[in-house]
Amino acid sequence: MKKTLLSFLILFALLCGVSFANAQQHQLVKLWQTDSVFKVPESVLFDSKTNTLYVSNIDGTDPWANDGKGSVGKMSADGKSITAEWVKGLSAPKGIGIHNGKLYVADLTDIVVIDIAGGKIDKKIPVTDAQGLNDVSVGSDGTVYVSDSKAKKIYKVKDGKSELYLDNLKGPNGVLMRGKDFYILDNGTAYKVNADKSLTMVADGMEGGTDGIENVQGNDFIVSCWGGVIYYVNANGTKEMLKDTRQDKWNSADLGLDPKTKTIFVPTFWKNSVIAYQVK
Repeated sequence: MKKTLLSFLILFALLCGVSFANAQQHQLVKLWQTDSVFKVPESVLFDSKTNTLYVSNIDGTDPWANDGKGSVGKMSADGKSITAEWVKGLSAPKGIGIHNGKLYVADLTDIVVIDIAGGKIDKKIPVTDAQGLNDVSVGSDGTVYVSDSKAKKIYKVKDGKSELYLDNLKGPNGVLMRGKDFYILDNGTAYKVNADKSLTMVADGMEGGTDGIENVQGNDFIVSCWGGVIYYVNANGTKEMLKDTRQDKWNSADLGLDPKTKTIFVPTFWKNSVIAYQVK
């Protein structure tokens, strides 16, 4: 009887240990929120060199309309100095990447290249066979990786030329090139893309509208879901729900990150604002 009781207590302690280990370890602390000055903001990019945030504005009731209404805004990283429509002349801009003084913006079937110093569009690079480009990440060599949520593919663009990189996906959106490692979000699952283009699952079971992915520290990631959910994904594949705004009916689209301060910047889409949270 004593041995049975001892065994039970040991098992109970182990189970409790697992429970505590999987308990919520992180949280979001709200820092600030802009007024509703943006026009359907879909993506935010943080530029550490200038401490600037760039925001893509879809501007319209149809997120995929080729209507020429879209723009890119910019503001200081404290959310105080805002130019809501800094560069105009886009249609339905979404993901933004940065490299060597240029912004690379996914706009329907083109990558729009914006010269930051001049504050103007430099050129537009058509992506062959693209149907609905979404998120962008730029490698250290200047290669642009862009998801096509409608065609369910991922393309890469280098030296002004595009080529297919991955296909047969379910619903790709968020992309992240970190050093030599490439990560994607595909219909509720985060994957690492291997050198042979096979996929290794990082975490699954997230809402199908997985949108933005950022590396917050080590091999931990922050993932936003367009429907209004933000997750902390641990290196071991477990995840913590940091925010659920579905009842409040505001979206959490393609977020940006300041890794130094662990601050995330969340565009609220139809609510036309950007919210900053510190990850604790």
